[in-house]
Amino acid sequence: MSGPIQTEIEELLRQALSPTHLQVNNDSAQHAGHSGDDGSGESHFSVVVESAAFAGKNRLQRQRLVLAALGDIPGNRVHAFAMKCNAPGERA
Repeated sequence: MSGPIQTEIEELLRQALSPTHLQVNNDSAQHAGHSGDDGSGESHFSVVVESAAFAGKNRLQRQRLVLAALGDIPGNRVHAFAMKCNAPGERA
């Protein structure tokens, strides 16, 4: 079951990057009671994104594309956000 922030992350990344693979993980339960846990159940996320938009770009450029797509979600509305960004054919 995904909550409103997870759904928003998925929609924003699909719109901005047209991913060939997208996996959004809500890791909040693993951090219950820890720093940054706001009790919402949507405080910690990780994503795996594969997109042609990443071809020819380095890791930092790829991460900037993801962060630009998500706006104020990482760091404001979500405490922790991790990402793995691959161009097609790079995923192990």
